[in-house]
Amino acid sequence: MDLLALLNTKGVVLKSQDYKENDKLIWIYTEAEGKVTAIARGSKKSKSKFLSMTLPLCFADYSLFQGKNLYNLQEGKIINSFQGLLDNLDKLTYSSYVCELIDICVEDGEKNLNLFKDFITCLYLLNTDALDYELLIRSFELRVLKATGYGLIFDNCSICKKPINSSTYISLNNFGGVCDECNKVGGIYISRAAYSALRFLNNTPMDKVYRLNLTDEVKKQIEKVTTYIIYSNYSKRPKSLEMLNYIKE
Repeated sequence: MDLLALLNTKGVVLKSQDYKENDKLIWIYTEAEGKVTAIARGSKKSKSKFLSMTLPLCFADYSLFQGKNLYNLQEGKIINSFQGLLDNLDKLTYSSYVCELIDICVEDGEKNLNLFKDFITCLYLLNTDALDYELLIRSFELRVLKATGYGLIFDNCSICKKPINSSTYISLNNFGGVCDECNKVGGIYISRAAYSALRFLNNTPMDKVYRLNLTDEVKKQIEKVTTYIIYSNYSKRPKSLEMLNYIKE
């Protein structure tokens, strides 16, 4: 085996799909190479050593051999299966959503160590009971937007670039706040409280978002901003959002 073609990396299974009689295709978000697709031969068999490490949400050290079109799973050692997330409908839906966001928003082979770390942090935090999951998800959405070229600007007017302390308007064309003097077209009006909360979530580590205490109305305004940008700028819409909204009703 050509050692140069062997990829040893940490990664999380975003999704899997049955392939032929006994195999699976798995999409893994890896630390070393971003999003990759691999075939796990024999992983559908009940006694397969690959069975548990090919389940969605599994975080593991993977050894992947690069074939002509796909990686081939050679070995793996589970770090955290995150299967506890499956026992709670809210946690399951939110964790499915963050996996779907990575799958939709990140191109194959697009490496981003900071986003990978944020993704792992988000899964670990979802696996606790200490945080407001909605705020955690908004925080992660903002990090995905920033990592994929759609980061929001809060400290300067997104049109004229002059410094601003606050705003009541987010430009969806220029991705940020708008000062009092600039025209407000193609965006969303929000409260100053929502603007401040967005800026806090954008600049604060995810494990510190518990410091934020927001009303339901402010949460809705924040969600409206991030959801619109996600819907408008990627090739597919996350289906898990529909389940998220159903849960909250």
